[in-house]
This record gives sequence, C-alpha cells and structure tokens, in this order.
Amino acid sequence: MLDLSQVDSTIHVLEAPAIAGLTFRHYRGPEDFAVIASIFNAAARADAINEVATTEMILEQYTHLNNCDLAQDLVLVEVAGVPVAYTRVEWWDEAAGNRIYVSFGHVVPEWRRRGIGGALLSHNQRRMRHIASEHVSDLPCFFQGYAAATALGNAALLKREGYQAVRHGFDMERDLAEPIGSTVLPAGLEVRTPTPAQYRQVWEADGEAFRDHWGFRQPSENDYQNWLKWPYFAPQIWQVAWEGDQVAGMVLNFIDTEANTANNLRRGYTEGISVRRPWRKRGLATALINRSLTMFRDMGMTEAALGVDAENLSGALRVYEGCGFKVVKRSSTYRKAL
Repeated sequence: MLDLSQVDSTIHVLEAPAIAGLTFRHYRGPEDFAVIASIFNAAARADAINEVATTEMILEQYTHLNNCDLAQDLVLVEVAGVPVAYTRVEWWDEAAGNRIYVSFGHVVPEWRRRGIGGALLSHNQRRMRHIASEHVSDLPCFFQGYAAATALGNAALLKREGYQAVRHGFDMERDLAEPIGSTVLPAGLEVRTPTPAQYRQVWEADGEAFRDHWGFRQPSENDYQNWLKWPYFAPQIWQVAWEGDQVAGMVLNFIDTEANTANNLRRGYTEGISVRRPWRKRGLATALINRSLTMFRDMGMTEAALGVDAENLSGALRVYEGCGFKVVKRSSTYRKAL
C-alpha cells in the first residue's frame, strides 16, 4: 500500500491568495483526522454551532465515506505549518433524479476573509467537474454547499460563486421545564427497544418513511454499517413504536456528551423522527416525541433539540411546534448547475 506520508502532497491552487507561508496539500494519512477535528471545532465555536468533533469521530466517518477518495478529494491548508482550513468533496444520486456534487469545508475564524475559502471552493469545483467528466450519465447535475445563518461568510461566498438557496432548515429547541403533552400511543401500538437483530428493520423503516422527503438518496449497505458505528447510536433511549412485528414509527434519540460538556448544556436530541405511511395522521409522532421529552427530563436533561426541513411536506414543523419546540436558527442548502 502506498504510504501517503512519504509522497509530496503539495497542491498548486490557482486562486490561492498572496499569504506568506500559505500551502495547500492532500491528505497524508490518519494523523490528519486530529487536524480536521481541531479545525472543525474552532469553526463551530465561531459560528455558534453546538457540535464537537473528536479524532475518533472523524476517523470513523472518513474511513467509511461513499464516493470520496481521500487521497484526491480532501485538501488541508496550512500557514507557516499551522493548519487553518480543510475541505473535501463527495457525490451522490438523489431519488428525485439529480446527481449532486457536494463541497464541505471549514476555515478557522482568524484566517477567514483572506481568500482561502474562495480558493478552496474554486479548487473543489474543478475537482468535481473532473469527477463528473468520468461519469456517463444523463442526470441533471448540481454543485451543492451549505451555510448556517450564523456562518455569514459561507453564504456570501456561495452566492458570489453563483449558488442559490434552494432549501432551508431550522434548528429547534425546547425547554424541558415547560409542560409536556400526552404520551398516549394510538390504539394497538406499543413502544419496545429493538434488539440487535431488529436494527436493520428499524433502519429500513426509517428509510422508507423518508423516501418522499426532499433530497432523499437511497441508503447503501455502507451507510447502514456506518450508522451502527455512529458515536451517538443509542438504541437504549430510542422510542420505537411497533404494531405486532411491524415498525410503525420512531424517534432515534441521542445525547452528544462532548458538545454538552463543551457548551455547558444538558441537552438531548429528538432526531430521526419518522412514521411509516400506514400509521400517519394518528398522533403517533407527537406521542413518541412527548415520550422522548419526558425521558430526557427524567434523565436530568434541561432542554431538547432537533433539526427540521422548513418545507417538509408531512407537516413536521407544525408537529414540532405543537410539542413545544421553537426555531432558534436557520440553515440553507445552496446549489448551482454543474
């Protein structure tokens, strides 16, 4: 196997700003995962994003990526040998019939607005065009990027490059000191913790429920294996409703202990909320969310949080507001034609 640490990994980036000691390089090996985590955390703090990455989390994520060759698709940036930014690209096909080429990345706050982010985005677009040129496909193709409302520089950069916001999402929070609604399930349903033998059934039911959501892409076996190894995989606190041996709906709760500690929070996440079609419009999602809120309160959490597609066709936003959640932040997905 090629030892990347022994290969000249320097990249010439055409749009690189004139900064003394600025270098762009490819991935050298697993030792870069700690660097990526450090850059992500610095950027997240600056953008008021309550997430914390660890080296172990980046290792697990980056060694199981789909359609991303780390040796070619990951770039790190240093100034005088000090890491200041990273980026990577990936692609996937949506169930709606689009092929999406995505750029992810972060720049530490003290080196923003110096042209580094713009140079990386231009480099990524060239790389994604090269990848697309090797694909034989008639699918409509789009570049895609993301920006939280607190990351004003990201949004400005994408707009300057011709991207347009095509979808918005909300971060929502809920004070657990406030009264919690009914936890009564619809008739014929019960909540049971799935056994390991039932994890795949839960995974497939969740994928089925989300199939009609915007941006859905068919999960792969690799995605399933990554899910099983996800740092927040916590079946013991899930709320999964069953009718006999059929999964009706779920809330895949988790607690981000690292972020709670770093941000002095006692927060639980009510994420992975889905109800399969035969059991919709019966109040199941509301009951499962309220059960989750009660559980988190009893565990000593003081707040709950979730993310939602602002234009969700199933009325998720209305359900979450009915459960006491309030919008606290907006994020946007940006696209432009390839």
